[in-house]
Amino acid sequence: MIPAIGSHVGPEDPVGEAVARGADLVQVMLGDPQKWTAPVVESPGGAPALREAAAAAGVGLVVHAPYLINVASTNNRVRIPSRQLLQKVLVAAAGIGAIGVVVHGGHVGEGDDAALGVDNWRKVVDTLEFPVPLFIENTAGGRRALARTLDNWRVLWAGVSAGKGAASVGVCLDTCHAFAAGLDLASVADDLRAITGRIDLVHANDSREAAGSGADRHANLGQGMIPPDLLIAAVRSAGAPAVVETPGDAAAGAADIAWLRQRLA
Repeated sequence: MIPAIGSHVGPEDPVGEAVARGADLVQVMLGDPQKWTAPVVESPGGAPALREAAAAAGVGLVVHAPYLINVASTNNRVRIPSRQLLQKVLVAAAGIGAIGVVVHGGHVGEGDDAALGVDNWRKVVDTLEFPVPLFIENTAGGRRALARTLDNWRVLWAGVSAGKGAASVGVCLDTCHAFAAGLDLASVADDLRAITGRIDLVHANDSREAAGSGADRHANLGQGMIPPDLLIAAVRSAGAPAVVETPGDAAAGAADIAWLRQRLA
């Protein structure tokens, strides 16, 4: 069975963008991804209208949290606003009927003990309310990242699992990030599931850079450095809804969705 497949789109008309791409679901940002401002629904009519329009069109919604959120940080001026903003995004995502919120795993600073970052994650899972699930995304690079290697994930997931909200925390597997991190796409979904017990969402992206480069540079499907059979193997093995986060306009997004559907059929 082919999973639901969609695309990352702009916030002004997510349902219209889904229709233009032939998407089953779309991923949106609720506000500026590089600012600490509270989430906002930009489509006309606000959250209620978007929720109703998506339901009427049969389009699923996913929210991506702002990129600057780093709940693992040992810096109070980063960690505390990160937690506060993440909670607001979770609530806003529930308001539009989203299936979940994607957030990056974060990192600690040079000289910091990674265990402190893991414990900061435990505190998040222990204290935040989860009106929708939270999906932690694997990381392409960064020596101090908490979600890059499988060994990182084993340690991180032990911390996440210790929080009282652990059942509401899942996994987003990004194929470009996994490839850039040097992970084996032929087995990465099974490897990650063996650690976490779940994969809830896939970011199906090709990579402009070589395996193990550590570079987060997305390419359109079939036009990057990832062998197509490996990319398809990872998405198929994950068995979860897939969102394409690739360059270009609606036509390019539609082409990538079609590329993926054809090869998963």
